[in-house]
Amino acid sequence: GHPSVAEAPPHPTARLTNRQKHDSAPLTMSLSENKMWTTVKPFMNGGLSGMGATCIIQPIDIVKVRLQLGATGGPLGVAAGIIRNEGFGTLYTGLSAGLLRQATYTTARMGIFQSLTDYMKAQNDGKPLPLYQKAACGLTAGGLGALVGSPADLSLIRMQADGTLPAAERRNYKGVMDALVTIVKEDGIGGLFAGAGPTAVRAMALNMGMLASNDQAKEMLSAAGVEGPTKTFCASAIAGFFASAFSLPFDYVKTQLQKQRPLPDGTMPYSGSLDCAMKTLAEGGPLKFYTGFPTYYVRIAPHAMFTLILLDYIKTMQKNAGM
Repeated sequence: GHPSVAEAPPHPTARLTNRQKHDSAPLTMSLSENKMWTTVKPFMNGGLSGMGATCIIQPIDIVKVRLQLGATGGPLGVAAGIIRNEGFGTLYTGLSAGLLRQATYTTARMGIFQSLTDYMKAQNDGKPLPLYQKAACGLTAGGLGALVGSPADLSLIRMQADGTLPAAERRNYKGVMDALVTIVKEDGIGGLFAGAGPTAVRAMALNMGMLASNDQAKEMLSAAGVEGPTKTFCASAIAGFFASAFSLPFDYVKTQLQKQRPLPDGTMPYSGSLDCAMKTLAEGGPLKFYTGFPTYYVRIAPHAMFTLILLDYIKTMQKNAGM
């Protein structure tokens, strides 16, 4: 007797789809809904996008520091001089510190900003946040991120300024770890946070300008029907401008404080941020704080733009991958 139809084994593809269903259910659950992953993701994405941007921007940064420290000849002239006299590798001096700074500071600021805005949105029934709340989130994220990134930031500035000092005064750090260890040996743990106050204030201004205006611009562009890469690019350009304009005065003070050396009588030229700001104002007026704005803009805006564009790209890829 032939087996009746009822006893026929289930169709192989039917078995497969059941097994696939069984296999894929935990998979989709595992990432996009995994509490741990959703918590870590904004921090990881922020760090990766910041590190990617730094690899592109680092040479421009070296030139900016040289110009702020008094080199002449314009950005291209300074860059050509560095390549001619010190070799191409010099443009990547301090890349290790730059990447460490992104891995700490940008991971923290972008992650905190995303987590804060998500939390505030939930409190706001999912509606877009008013601008002042976005600004408050950016301010908080910048301040906390800067504290996390302060040690790497200090070693970066010192490694970059080293080349401009007379040979006798150079610190000659071998790399970022050497710089951190030496600073702790010479000045204790507190030494890692030299200038952390001005650094944090600058970061609060920069991130308030950058992150709030980026979110605001995206909402306004969406309302005007602009979407996709165009929206990402335009919003990031607006964010880059506000990041530079808000933060340059603080950056100017921070650089002056971090590079000051004792005067012949053993005292420091500036006793702190406020003293430096008042003396700068007295000597050069308010526009003195915007010394080198075009160069600073070319340094800050692209980094902010690449960070935000890379961040959007990473998010889109994750979304498409069900992450």
